[in-house]
Amino acid sequence: MSDTARPADLNAAFAAERSGQIEAAAARQADFDARIASGKLIAVGGGRFRVNDPDSWDHDEILIQQQDGQILPQHGLDTSRGQVALYSSVPAWHALGSVVPGGTSDVEDVLRLGGIDFDVARRPVEFRNSLDGPTRVLSEQFVTVRGDTGAGLGVVGSKYEVLQNRDAFAFLQDLVDRDDVVWESAGAVRGGRKVFVCLRLPDTVTIDAAGIADPIVPFIVALNSHDGSSLFHVVVTPWRPVCANTERFALRDAVTRWGVRHTRSGRDRIAEARRTLGLSVSYFDRFAVEQEALARTDLALAEYRRVVDDLWPAPADDASTRAKNWHQRRTDELVGLYAANAARLGATAYAAERALTEYADWRQVIRPTGSLRGNNLAARATAVLEGGNDAVKSRAHQRLLTLVRR
Repeated sequence: MSDTARPADLNAAFAAERSGQIEAAAARQADFDARIASGKLIAVGGGRFRVNDPDSWDHDEILIQQQDGQILPQHGLDTSRGQVALYSSVPAWHALGSVVPGGTSDVEDVLRLGGIDFDVARRPVEFRNSLDGPTRVLSEQFVTVRGDTGAGLGVVGSKYEVLQNRDAFAFLQDLVDRDDVVWESAGAVRGGRKVFVCLRLPDTVTIDAAGIADPIVPFIVALNSHDGSSLFHVVVTPWRPVCANTERFALRDAVTRWGVRHTRSGRDRIAEARRTLGLSVSYFDRFAVEQEALARTDLALAEYRRVVDDLWPAPADDASTRAKNWHQRRTDELVGLYAANAARLGATAYAAERALTEYADWRQVIRPTGSLRGNNLAARATAVLEGGNDAVKSRAHQRLLTLVRR
């Protein structure tokens, strides 16, 4: 291409790209207008819309219209600094945060880009019993306060010790340096009350019984809280990309969760994580063996329904009609999920486990509270991260293993 031809070609390419952007924006607006006209989007003020579509996974979700016309879900991430507190090595589902393609190998970058490089202090609880009365201090009680914004995060007792984000997560740098682990994501939710980092292990697990070739990605997630609501946790998490399900359940001699209380000895105990994580990594080998066994076990619909009834027993005969109807709707949904998974994976115990974990992670009724009130999708994502449904998934896994033919 000659030099004289370049400007014209570049102008034409720019015009074509701009035209495509305009057409895409017009298409988004037309779809948006159609959803409002049909009643599937209901304005609730402030550029926010509630999804009114019982057949959609987004039913009752609150969406926000962006300046470019895109409709994105509320994300529940911290925005105390004026931007979303999230680092990711890949674009996130809500198209927000600091994306570093391929990730970074430096924990300091992860803390900064994830918006979790702040310190937390413990301050006395002060009060007045009248508007003009003297200031008093409430004994044995303290407030945890963000150093960067000054926001109060929680009220804690006298034995509570702050575990700074840098101290909590820096030990994981050893895994990055030694084992070719990738810093996958990091961020804060609930105004910085909870922070997390996620590392992806290098070897994907592939369940290939009967040729299904179902990939499962191994992660290690570390979670820290600053409001006194939970321990500092390190969790081993198998994640299935096809439907974004997580599976965390105990296997014999395999460590899948490790926690430390926010006490004076807590920082010293973090050193144990190096040994514990070494045991945790072996979890995936044993996990794959059990998943292969489930994938080789045929499962008729009637047997699957018995598993469902064991996990969610039917209401008593004298229960209300509402309770009975709700139980039937849940059973019908679980049967539908099994049919959808069995169509791709075969009618096996493995497909049954996929259906049960999908229901636990994304379909089970939740009632968000606090900062996540009215934000179902963010509440579900937080529950998946924190392991709120691990108990039912573990029971399902153990129940299905009883059907494996030895």
